[in-house]
Amino acid sequence: MRKIKYKKGRKIQPYNLEYTGIHKRTDSEMQLFVYDDNNMFEYPEFETSDLEKCIDVQKTNWLNIHGLNDLDLLKTVGNHFKIDNFMLADILNTSKRTKIEEQHDILFFNIKSLLPIEDSDSIKAEQISFLIKNGILISFQEKRSDFFTHIRERIRTHSGIVRTKKADYLLYILLDAIMENFYITIENEEDKIEELIDSTKSSADPIILERIEQHRDNFNFLKRSIIPLRDSLYEIKNIKDDNVFNEIEPENFTFFSRLHQKSLELLEQIESDMGSLESASNFFFSAQTHKMNEIMKTLTVISVIFIPLTFIVGVYGMNFDRMPELRYEYGYFSVLGFMFLVVLGMIFYFKRRRWF
Repeated sequence: MRKIKYKKGRKIQPYNLEYTGIHKRTDSEMQLFVYDDNNMFEYPEFETSDLEKCIDVQKTNWLNIHGLNDLDLLKTVGNHFKIDNFMLADILNTSKRTKIEEQHDILFFNIKSLLPIEDSDSIKAEQISFLIKNGILISFQEKRSDFFTHIRERIRTHSGIVRTKKADYLLYILLDAIMENFYITIENEEDKIEELIDSTKSSADPIILERIEQHRDNFNFLKRSIIPLRDSLYEIKNIKDDNVFNEIEPENFTFFSRLHQKSLELLEQIESDMGSLESASNFFFSAQTHKMNEIMKTLTVISVIFIPLTFIVGVYGMNFDRMPELRYEYGYFSVLGFMFLVVLGMIFYFKRRRWF
């Protein structure tokens, strides 16, 4: 799992742009959707030289950029839309927390998209950033992925109301698609927690405890990603009457309130799942302690049984001259019989007291 160091993120100077993520071999690509209620134009292999002639400010424009390695491309896009280097630096610096801000006439939003790694207990993370300016939404992804495939299809087929809305509604459904990944990740974690709980009931393998700690780290990672998202959505939810975030139309604030509610549900589910993990951990230690107690009880019973036998053997092993029992014809068998009765008596006593 690639952790995000919120307090020790790399200090990148705003005018020295540098991509800090792990997808350093991903080629940068662009695609553009220009649409309204009546028409839709798609440019799957878009170039920066086409910005002037293809962008239509009378319609909704969605410029999607995959790959953040081509700094010249990003600078060209930044210059064309007059994006501050501070924002470009935040897009390239993947150690940044989720946040929302508005500078001049640009609304900026970045978010962490998380998904489970197949056949692994780890989680993969990708930072996705959004800019809205004058009805144009620009999304920046670290690599090509299928997070928004269904949204592109809705735009192409005029499904739903997306073509009748502006860029702020497009931002909402893109954020909603990313938040669905959180649900997928949490559901995957819950399935693995159930497996761990079943394992703690049948095995005392220490690897189980290691996996419990791994999933606890995963949930903490999820919390660190969702909490700033919750705060950002809360900010949108509560300032709709303050003439802030002018790129969001008043009637669309309700959609962002829904996202805020989803973030609360996610955090509540994470807290519940972390409680289940804590229960699994406690059960594991309880099972270990119970098993150790059973072993100690068995060893104690055996020791207690053999202590009087060892005493008897020790007495008759002293070999003094005047020990009458040594010359008794049936002394050996008498002592063995007595030792046998002692063992039976002690076993009967332990059973009666339910000590084993």
